[in-house]
Amino acid sequence: MPRVKRGTVRRAKRKKLLGLAKGYYANKSKLYRAAKESVDTALKYAFVGRRRKKRDFRRLWVVRINAAAREHGLTYGQMINGLKNAGITLDRKSLSELAISSPAAFGSLAKQAKAAAKFAVKSAKNAEKAVASKAANAKAAARA
Repeated sequence: MPRVKRGTVRRAKRKKLLGLAKGYYANKSKLYRAAKESVDTALKYAFVGRRRKKRDFRRLWVVRINAAAREHGLTYGQMINGLKNAGITLDRKSLSELAISSPAAFGSLAKQAKAAAKFAVKSAKNAEKAVASKAANAKAAARA
C-alpha cells in the first residue's frame, strides 16, 4: 500500500466542519470530534424539520378552514366534501388564506359547498331507493 499523507485535504475538511459548527456552545465549536457529532445531529434535525414543517402547515390550514366553515354552519369535512362535489379545486392553503383575508369570498364558497353537499346527499338517497326498488322487484318476480 502506498503512503497517504492527505495534506491540505484534511485541513479543508476540518475547517469546513468547524465552520458549520460556528456559534455552537463551548467545545462543540472548537474540537473536531465534538463539532462533528453536533453538526451531524443538527443536520439530522434539519432534515426531519423540513418534513415536519409540511405537516405543521397543513394542520394549521385545516384548523383555520374548520373555524371559518363552522361560522357558516359546516364542519371541515362537510366543507371539503361539498367543494369536491361542486367541482371547486382550491387547495387548503388558498382556502385558509381566503378565510383570513376575505371572509365574504369564503362565505360564498361555503354556500356553494353546502348546496353541493345537499345535492349529493339527495342523489345518494335516490340511488339507495332505486337499488331497494330493484331488489323488491326481483323478489316479486322470483315469487311469481
